[in-house]
Amino acid sequence: MCGIAGFTSFNKKNYDTRETLKAMLDRIEHRGPDASGDYFEDSINLGHRRLSIVDLESGKQPLISADGKLILSFNGEIYNYIELRNQLIKEGFQFQTTSDTEVIIHMYRKYGIDCLKYLNGMFAITLWDKELEQLIIARDRMGEKPIYYQYRDEEFIFASELKSLVKHPMVSKEISPTGLNKYLTYEYIPAP
Repeated sequence: MCGIAGFTSFNKKNYDTRETLKAMLDRIEHRGPDASGDYFEDSINLGHRRLSIVDLESGKQPLISADGKLILSFNGEIYNYIELRNQLIKEGFQFQTTSDTEVIIHMYRKYGIDCLKYLNGMFAITLWDKELEQLIIARDRMGEKPIYYQYRDEEFIFASELKSLVKHPMVSKEISPTGLNKYLTYEYIPAP
């Protein structure tokens, strides 16, 4: 199953970012009992809970590209990753693992955000592009893999489950009657 969690931290914080991410990951341990990983930088904090299915030995996440410029935390499965991997190898891309996770990194390197068009599967992806200082969060077309998020006070917080999201000190546990009404009406909450 796996699970992801993380947040940006562009402003000075009055909380411990490492302890916060650990608390968020602890809440989704059931999604990935086999391993836990994290990535910390000045402005980004990514975490992953892993259920080992594909590439049991070298599928650790968050996965950092060989040049250290891309960091990926991924929940799900890319069904066509073998075909994509074979095509990328023919084009000269080199792989360190046999995981579908590394295929996503190379597809992003080749196509940018358009790489999502080529991924057939169920997934929630968080990818930090250090050069562009850009955090990309995406999920599969059907929304099979969940991703919950909040953007407030220039801080973006996300997780695979709400109970992980609310472990972040900036996420309110208060219910919005307007938001609840919209969710029950539309089955989602439209912006803002």
